[in-house]
Amino acid sequence: MSKSSKVLNLKDKINGNEVDLSLCNLTEVPVRELALFTKATVVDLSCNNITSLPPEFCNLTHLVKVDLSKNQLTCLPDDLGNLTSLQHLDLYNNKLTVLPVSFSQLRSLKWLDLKDNPLEADLAKAAGDCLDEKQCKQCASKVLQHMRELQDEVDRVREKRLLREKELERKREVKQREREAKEKEARKREKAEEKEKRRKEYNAQKAAMAAREQQKKKSEEKKKKNGLAAADKKAAEKTAAKPRRSLIGLLFKLLLLLLMGLAGVAAACRLTDLQKEAMCVPVNIAVDDGLSWAKEQEGVVRQLVQNMSSAAKEFLESTQASKT
Repeated sequence: MSKSSKVLNLKDKINGNEVDLSLCNLTEVPVRELALFTKATVVDLSCNNITSLPPEFCNLTHLVKVDLSKNQLTCLPDDLGNLTSLQHLDLYNNKLTVLPVSFSQLRSLKWLDLKDNPLEADLAKAAGDCLDEKQCKQCASKVLQHMRELQDEVDRVREKRLLREKELERKREVKQREREAKEKEARKREKAEEKEKRRKEYNAQKAAMAAREQQKKKSEEKKKKNGLAAADKKAAEKTAAKPRRSLIGLLFKLLLLLLMGLAGVAAACRLTDLQKEAMCVPVNIAVDDGLSWAKEQEGVVRQLVQNMSSAAKEFLESTQASKT
């Protein structure tokens, strides 16, 4: 059967605002076709073999009265509460045990029949009997109240779950932050240790260089000190020898000057007109006596001169040896 024939047949079932699909041996609800007739607010689907309602059934928000009695329904769609215009719902003689929590959102529901369903005890107690109009209205009111309590409980459970999840998430975030803080601290500590290691290595290298420089300096100072000591020793020896030579030379010079002076005075008193002067008389006498004595001591003088020449020669040789 094509879609057009379905629509044609459904149109034949419409009478005013009512659609009568009872006793049609249906196994599913023709939701798409019903959605085309928004003015048909009353739908009779009783006495069929419908086992479930498709989720799209909840989009038929124009429905006011629905009869699903004497079918094989085992459950209703979770979004049944979207049928906000629904006032009359007949679920008599099905296989329902529970109702969806969203059932509590059917604010317009005034009439409900749940007889002959294997309902759970609490739901069956809330539904009660539906033997007349009054009882069916009470059923709608009490079931809505019962479903609102279930909805509140579900909301509380969901809220607790959300709070628990938030708390778990918060704890995970705290643990994550603690772990990140520990990792950061560990990295910071590693960097500090690495820096301290490099600083110690640098200080060790610097200390080694300083020690080498100090050793080198000490070695140079030692060499310099040894050199200075040798130089001081040599200078001391040179200085000690020099005064000795200087003193002997000075004595020779003084003696030579004295002899030259005496010779000069003797020559002046002997060869010039000063020989008649009173001061030259003793000089001339001394010269004459000296010449007489020299003649007498000629051999002694010659020996003395020889001895002095030998002494002078030895002195010169010793001086040259000390220089080398």
